[in-house]
Amino acid sequence: MLSELQITQVITKELGLQPFQVSNTLELFGQGATIPFIARYRKEKTGLLDEVQIRDIRDRFDYIKELDERKAAILKSIEEQGKLTDELKAKIEACLVKQELEDLYLPYKQKRKTKGMVAKEKGLEPLALSLWLQEGSFDPQAEAEKYLNPELGINSAKEALDGARYIIAELISDDAEVRKYLRETTMAKGILVSQVKDEYKEQKTKFNQYYEFKEPLKLIPSHRYLAIMRGENEEVLTARVDAPVEEINQYLLNKFIKDRSFAQFQYLSEVIGFAYRIYLNTSIEVELRSEIKEKSDAEAIRVFAENLRNLLLAPPAGSKAIMGIDPGLRTGCKIAVVDETGKFMEYSTIFPHSSASQKQEAAKTLAALAKKYRMELASIGNGTASRETDQFVREVIAEHQGLKLQPVVVSESGASVYSASDLAREEFPDLDVSVRGAVSIARRLQDPLAELVKIDPKSIGVGQYQHDVNQPKLRQSLHETVESCVNFVGVDLNTASYSLLSYVSGLSQAMAKNIVKYRDEQGAFKNRKELLKVTRLGPKAFEQAAGFLRIRNGADPLDNSAVHPESYPIVKQMAKDLKTKTGLLVGDPLLAGQIDLKKYVTPEVGLPTLNDILSELKKPGRDPRDRFEPANFKDGVTEIKHLKPDMMLEGVVTNVANFGAFVDIGVHQDGLVHISQLADKYVKDPKEVVKVGQRVKVRVLEIDLERKRIALSMKGNQ
Repeated sequence: MLSELQITQVITKELGLQPFQVSNTLELFGQGATIPFIARYRKEKTGLLDEVQIRDIRDRFDYIKELDERKAAILKSIEEQGKLTDELKAKIEACLVKQELEDLYLPYKQKRKTKGMVAKEKGLEPLALSLWLQEGSFDPQAEAEKYLNPELGINSAKEALDGARYIIAELISDDAEVRKYLRETTMAKGILVSQVKDEYKEQKTKFNQYYEFKEPLKLIPSHRYLAIMRGENEEVLTARVDAPVEEINQYLLNKFIKDRSFAQFQYLSEVIGFAYRIYLNTSIEVELRSEIKEKSDAEAIRVFAENLRNLLLAPPAGSKAIMGIDPGLRTGCKIAVVDETGKFMEYSTIFPHSSASQKQEAAKTLAALAKKYRMELASIGNGTASRETDQFVREVIAEHQGLKLQPVVVSESGASVYSASDLAREEFPDLDVSVRGAVSIARRLQDPLAELVKIDPKSIGVGQYQHDVNQPKLRQSLHETVESCVNFVGVDLNTASYSLLSYVSGLSQAMAKNIVKYRDEQGAFKNRKELLKVTRLGPKAFEQAAGFLRIRNGADPLDNSAVHPESYPIVKQMAKDLKTKTGLLVGDPLLAGQIDLKKYVTPEVGLPTLNDILSELKKPGRDPRDRFEPANFKDGVTEIKHLKPDMMLEGVVTNVANFGAFVDIGVHQDGLVHISQLADKYVKDPKEVVKVGQRVKVRVLEIDLERKRIALSMKGNQ
């Protein structure tokens, strides 16, 4: 097994890092440090590694440890069989790839009874070995005659040779070197072929493009492979891998045939072909498709996580009273008002899309609520009747002078999931489900991050094939993405929900609930140190969490910054050297600009941490997210039937996939900007050009009313 030093050396080489970066990072993980904490507050220890690099170190370490555990189990199994040689042991211990390790174990793995085993029980192993070892030329038929045994069911030379064929075929199939070659060659030169099943040939489905489809295995992108897999699962498509059979058979002949002039050549060449066709071909295809599925999953999860990150870090409208509107036609529009802190104030139901009298009454109600709470923004869900509701709100604003209300259409993905959740029932036990949804729509405009953390990320709608990929890995990736975003922005300790607090570095859900309970009972936190009074929140959790929690208007201005409490003495020394007070230094960029950071460098604290401290002193508690700007949908274009080719529109990117970007243009159906239409130059990765939440200008290319598909272009528009 690999020692800690050897593991460090392996990871260092694979990731192209320095040994100290890997060893120190692993040491911090061993001490219970989280990825956000390590990346933000231990830069000197890691040599400025970012979260992605730190996560890569952890993942590779976990992989190698799992591999070591598997090696130990395999070595024990082979040793118990009395078949462990020094050479085999060395190969197993040096192995760094799980599949290659399983190949080495395959000949010794306990299997269900095979035809080769049955042939051995009939005494045919010596015949098989004499044929296989090729220590001279002899007639297989004549040799097989020696093994006739009617009592064991061997009545002819053919039956003996057939039994020997299974023994030899299993030897070939269990050869680790052969399996490695076949995997590499099939991956490099194989073709993935998909075809439609007969019963769907005349039908249009979402898998049309894969009815007669071929693509080199090594080139197929993740979204196409996952689409074909879904087509298989839904029993519309069949798929297979066409391998370079002639090249593979030639390799096997060259590897195993010693002399083609030997009499047994014809028999062995047929056995080799049989071994590949019956044993290896399907097995290798299953392995490769599993490998491609794993890579496709990883890519789909990465895209989902990046989209989620951009959505969570969307610009917040900020501390403003907001009217959330969950639009509807027959059932009316639910209005929920939240104040500048997100506190629910009042709700109402209006019917602006019914009779003239009801529309007039709706206008009065909306205007009255807007004036009563001095609201600046109306957050309108983008579901059914959203554009009609947006137009209605604009009409009300035009009719009432002095009404400073701006309508903004926001994605309502996941709002219904939240409104029916235990968390929503706990938060608003007396409100109807639809009203809770309106509250969520209002809050997600006010602060997308704080509200969206309450919803299962899979329900937010920024992924592709999220139900087809490895679910545990998807959950872990999305959880870490939310955690990264929450800690990047920071959390207001005195207003955050427990669901938001639970993503803070070092805090569990139980700790988060205890924080809220303490806050409810004792009042607002006055300083960060007070956290240590919270039940079950000890020094280690405090160390990990404190720097990411903010206390506005607290006793110590540093508590509203990203400066970690462990660095407070440094700031106090800086203030002392400048002959001022800490409170005056925090937030004064001119004063902070006079600090000579080199004076404060120590073996533990270097310039990276000091530069972070200086940035916080200049702009304490600054929100790192962009400034909020709503998109402006085109008036009069509210349904897909209103679209015309070459129409220019403004929209918001709702999802980014490897093949392009989906854009909401205000017609209840997102349009697709294919990767080839994203820019005037060649685009390799859509995420280089667009991100979720981005405002873009698009041109309509095509409209398919029957399938509700809209093709858009961004060429020449940005």
